[in-house]
Amino acid sequence: MNTKDILEFFYIFIGIIMIFASIESFRDKSNSARIGTGLFWLILGIIFATGKYLPNFVIGLLIVVIGILALFKQIKVGKVKGPDEKIEKQSAKRLGAWLFLPSLVLAVLSILISQFTKLGGLIGIGVASVGSLIIAIIMTKINFKTTYHDSERMVRSMGTAGILPQLLATLGAVFTAAGVGQVTAKMIAGIFPAGNHLLGVILYCVAMAVFTMIMGNAFAAFAVITAAIGIPFVVAQGGSPAVVAALGMVSGYCGTLVTPMAANFNSLPVALLEMDDNLGVIKQQAPIAIIMLIVQIVLMYFLAF
Repeated sequence: MNTKDILEFFYIFIGIIMIFASIESFRDKSNSARIGTGLFWLILGIIFATGKYLPNFVIGLLIVVIGILALFKQIKVGKVKGPDEKIEKQSAKRLGAWLFLPSLVLAVLSILISQFTKLGGLIGIGVASVGSLIIAIIMTKINFKTTYHDSERMVRSMGTAGILPQLLATLGAVFTAAGVGQVTAKMIAGIFPAGNHLLGVILYCVAMAVFTMIMGNAFAAFAVITAAIGIPFVVAQGGSPAVVAALGMVSGYCGTLVTPMAANFNSLPVALLEMDDNLGVIKQQAPIAIIMLIVQIVLMYFLAF
């Protein structure tokens, strides 16, 4: 079995959990949009589980259907039954600090597999996730029914934010293929003359942060903004490519901290922690993001040249 087959197994596994979420969404009679929500998770589950075998055109149509459901506000989280508080307290008291063991196993095992095997990071995370789940089941002694409901509950709590990372990564690929970087470079060149090191650094770092805020993905922004601003305005003026690239990515992450488009960082915690303020995470991170961006500009100016 090669790495692609192993990775495909995890995609199928994720798809099955999404189908579980679909079943429970259809059964949630308290949700006025239960049909649309159920279809949303069902379509996602089908794409994840069978995407390898479906024609690209079919997958594209399914994504359009999801977009239509979202447009008409037919995707709602609905009533998600939480865990039993009494059982939670009993388990927490019995296990104590051992509660953190599955989380530690997830982090450590994924790093070990990605760094010391040829399987790669994605498979490492998949293996570590399954391993930590098994450990959690053994430790808490929960039955299959509880595992089923907790799994689908976590997935349903994400709502439409669950698909944003995939769509944003696709958007970045489309922008790069469409030559957005070259167009942006021509626009910037007509406004700001090349040759000023400080101005070039500020433009690059701020553009990385802003474009990441728009796209929600620093990796997608990096390809576009580095081609448009980083190379002609910083690297071509004598800046070290390694320093510029490293600090440019961190500048992008500053934008990640302050945008709801970065759903996996800023929207999922709100949903999973059931926070009242949808922008609560962003508000806490914003001051740090601004300070970090200023620091990246200073570091790049003094270290890159």
